[in-house]
Amino acid sequence: MTAKIGELRDPIQKMQPEEQFSCGVVLVAAGRGERAGQSAEGPKQYRRIGNRPVIAHTLDVFATWPGTGPVVVVMHPDDEALLAAALERMGDSLAVSVVHGGATRQLSVLAGLEALARTGVKHAMIQDAVRPFIDHALLDRCRAALDGGAEAVLPAIAVADTLKRATDGRIVEETVPRGGLYAAQTPQCFRLEAILAAHRAASASGRSDFTDDASIAEWAGIPVVLVEGSSDNIKLTLQRDISMADERLTRHALPDVRTGNGYDVHQLVEGDGVTLCGVFIPHNRKLSGHSDADVALHALTDALLATCGAGDIGDHFPPSDPQWKGAASRIFLEHAARIVRERGGVITNADVSLIAEAPKVGPHRQQMRENLAAMLGIALDRCSVKATTNEKLGFVGRREGIAAIATATVVYVAGSKA
Repeated sequence: MTAKIGELRDPIQKMQPEEQFSCGVVLVAAGRGERAGQSAEGPKQYRRIGNRPVIAHTLDVFATWPGTGPVVVVMHPDDEALLAAALERMGDSLAVSVVHGGATRQLSVLAGLEALARTGVKHAMIQDAVRPFIDHALLDRCRAALDGGAEAVLPAIAVADTLKRATDGRIVEETVPRGGLYAAQTPQCFRLEAILAAHRAASASGRSDFTDDASIAEWAGIPVVLVEGSSDNIKLTLQRDISMADERLTRHALPDVRTGNGYDVHQLVEGDGVTLCGVFIPHNRKLSGHSDADVALHALTDALLATCGAGDIGDHFPPSDPQWKGAASRIFLEHAARIVRERGGVITNADVSLIAEAPKVGPHRQQMRENLAAMLGIALDRCSVKATTNEKLGFVGRREGIAAIATATVVYVAGSKA
């Protein structure tokens, strides 16, 4: 029975007539992956490479391939939360349904094929979730073979290494001729009706020793056509495979450096001092505002929120809300910094320029920088505070208000939610 996880995906839909040659996908993700060792991240299909789960990278390829039809993910019943998290950023790019797997891979695939058969799709690609480096060219070759009338298609690579047979794993008994030998890969692709019938027959006969779906097709008398595989299409089996895959993705990832700008201005009225960057400076005027009117921190709050598209200070702390009357503006800045971090951002620089005729900022600049460093949790040398007059021009020059311009630089981790 199709198992829908929360409301992440619509249930499997019937294919429209013009979509009939789209290939449905059975993504096999129910294994425990014992050879990869234990991890707090769960089985290997949920380990993170390039800061995203392996299975998410695999699904990305199908999400962007124009031949993809409905997708059935076959998962272990214990992995619902892990799969939900992995699918979180997929949006509506794939029509995904979920079924629970069986005690063996063979039974898991059969469950996926049964679900896929209900969609009306005519062809199926059976893919290991832990092969994240498939590409569109490989999928195109498989689909072309199916389109040419093949009932079963196997991507494979000719064996290049010299092969040895050893009876006890220590002493070589013979060298095995490698001519005509191929290493099988996935996705293994089939006319759905044919491979489903073969799987059902294998299950009914009690056979459970097949190592892949192509071998079931061979057993059932279905001719299997080879297409060129890909040397990049490796299966992540051991922990070192996962580490190497992570290094590969991280090495080629472009740094996600973002800059946000903020601007704010507050009117000067009669009073006894102004608060700038959290420092109270005695003065014959004060800044008018619902909170403490710290124009510098307001501008910097907007700059931080801009780096992840999180709106502006008014969205989070509306001036119409009485709870923020007289509030210290550090609350706003620390809130923005927390949002940035929750979305995978690392704050690397904060720069504030104050525009005012008075009071003088210079004597308080060091304390202001120390305040910013403490509020943002970054080093002092990453915090800058500057001040300038407006040469007696405009409202600033007439000492009617103080303005601030702020810039924040944030580096987001590849694959973060921002």
